This record gives sequence, C-alpha cells and structure tokens, in this order.
Amino acid sequence: MRSRTRCARGAQLTLGPARAMRDPVAGYGLVVLGAPLYSGRWHRDAHRFLKRRRRELAGVPVAVFGMGPRSDTPDAWQGSRAQLDRALGKHGWLSPAAVTVFGGVDPGERGNRPQRDLRDWQTIRDWAGQALTAAGGGADRAMPAG
Repeated sequence: MRSRTRCARGAQLTLGPARAMRDPVAGYGLVVLGAPLYSGRWHRDAHRFLKRRRRELAGVPVAVFGMGPRSDTPDAWQGSRAQLDRALGKHGWLSPAAVTVFGGVDPGERGNRPQRDLRDWQTIRDWAGQALTAAGGGADRAMPAG
C-alpha cells in the first residue's frame, strides 16, 4: 500500500511500508526509513530494506529513525538510541543524513492498562524538515519507507 502526497514544505512524498516499496529510489532527493524498536532490535523490515536496496541507496541521501521508548526516562531514551545505533552498525556502508529516535506508542489492545504514547508530532515534523534540508536544501521528492 503506497500513497503519494505533498507535505507543507512542498516535497512530493511516496509513503508505504518498507517491505512493499518496489519503485527504484533513483530520482528521489531523500529516503526516510523508520521502524519500531522491539525487544532490543530494530524491525527486520528496515534491515531487509537496507540490504535489498544497498546499491541504490549509495546514490540517495537517507534519513533514519526508530520508534523507541514508551517510558519517558533518560535510561529508556538512551537505551532506544543505543539499540538504533547497534542496528545501524550492521550497515556500516550507510551514512545517514539524519538519525533520531522518537517516542513510541503501545499497541491498541492493552486490556485494562492505559495506552502509553510518547510520540511528539511537532518534534517529528521538525526533524523531517531538518532531514529534508540535510539532504540537499529541500529535496523535492522523498520516499518515507517504514
């Protein structure tokens, strides 16, 4: 499932799950790859995307994020960043234009427990704008995959 849209900065976006992205990345000004961090690991679809697209991604800026902690403590944030850094270490060829960890969210069904949600949408928008700028001053085509 992919969709095309325009963001507030005027970039044309192609959105979809990493496992479903089949279009060549040539011609994109930026590829944004994000995935959750589960049990100390970055989601396997992110790893597979990088492995499958290694040659293509050598010619396109890449920005990376992980959806991490659901507890707002310094240890949780540091642990999530360490998990993402370890995951990226498996792809030594990759030099991301931007890397970050955003707060995570619990799955919808939690029984009697309240759903934790540390996503900060303004921080996410700000980072996306910074990633576009780092990719070359406002890439006009971006492919968020994750």
